[in-house]
Amino acid sequence: MDYETRPIVSTPEKVYSLLKPLFLQDREVFFLLSLNTKNGVIAIRTISIGSLSANIVHPREVFKAAILDSASHIIVAHNHPSGDPTPSKEDIELTKRLNEVSNLLSITLLDHVIIGEGRHYSLKETGHI
Repeated sequence: MDYETRPIVSTPEKVYSLLKPLFLQDREVFFLLSLNTKNGVIAIRTISIGSLSANIVHPREVFKAAILDSASHIIVAHNHPSGDPTPSKEDIELTKRLNEVSNLLSITLLDHVIIGEGRHYSLKETGHI
């Protein structure tokens, strides 16, 4: 992305508005936003595309992409095709695993945003990060 036009992502609302048009309505899609030191978007990557109600994501795929992007910070996001952005037990567990790896690699996990129909859920704002 061009430095002058690079979006700055500082809130879950900004993540929601940036990614909402990219999601498929019939399957879960898991995205990575690689960010520089000032939270400017370096890259937006699709990490995986799942089914109607599940998506398999492993930290190695997330951080491989972040390392290749030379990211200082990351935000991950996925959608819930049901429209309800409330996190599942698996969403919370994945967030904890991603946060542990981020601490080891010194690539800060800023948030995990779940996108639903017309609304979103921030795992950071709710104390899971």
